[in-house]
Amino acid sequence: MKNLRKYIAEYLLIFSVVALSVAGFWNIYLGVDVSPTWYQTAHLITILIWLFLLLFQLSLIARSEYDTHRKIGLSILFFGPLLFAATALLSVYSAHKGLISVKGDALLVQNVMGTLELGLVILLAFVFRKRRELHGAFILSSAILFMGIAIFFTLLGWAPQFKIEGPETFYRFGMAAGVAQLVVFPVGLLFFIKDWRNGWPYLLVSLTFTFNHFINVLLENNNLIPAVTEFVGTLNPLVTFLGSFVFLFVLLTLTGIRPSRPLTKLGQ
Repeated sequence: MKNLRKYIAEYLLIFSVVALSVAGFWNIYLGVDVSPTWYQTAHLITILIWLFLLLFQLSLIARSEYDTHRKIGLSILFFGPLLFAATALLSVYSAHKGLISVKGDALLVQNVMGTLELGLVILLAFVFRKRRELHGAFILSSAILFMGIAIFFTLLGWAPQFKIEGPETFYRFGMAAGVAQLVVFPVGLLFFIKDWRNGWPYLLVSLTFTFNHFINVLLENNNLIPAVTEFVGTLNPLVTFLGSFVFLFVLLTLTGIRPSRPLTKLGQ
């Protein structure tokens, strides 16, 4: 029970992201005139698998079942690249949809950069696997990436003042993104304050949404959005999925994913 209380913040983070993810995807599957694509379904399934894997691993640590935690942790070698590949695939689909509709892809930069940042976070978790608390912070901070996106879609789907009802209300898209940024930063900051020596990955990840916004502004100011949209939107989906999976799988393998010592703390 003492260990469970010790990780209450981490539990709240994961449960919050699961709830927000369900709310964000709700209208896609249960709204009016729904027509979810298999790209969206694959993305949702892999996100939920990842979040429940984080939750299960955290529960093992809280119960001091370190050997089981270590063995289950090897599944990251498969599920990490799978999540990365599914996210990359959705980015290509979204850009392609914007390309053929001639309306562009408003989520282009966030999708592409978010995919790259997710892969980097997973990779760094195993680069720093011997620094156990830091390893755990990187793994769990991946939930903050999904929190920002989930908040964004939840606002668009459920909050009347953020719903897009036509071209004249498209500015609400940016408002929802701004609110998501404002929410995730304090979350990352709180985890950083909780353990400033090892909690900086949470803060770093919470700042990626602001960073991606500046990247988007930079591309827009240089009129590069159409070119990037065309490049991403014309990528072969199968090649993108398999290439992304293999790329991260190889990088994770090269880090030496199996720990060299018994696990004793969160993130080992």
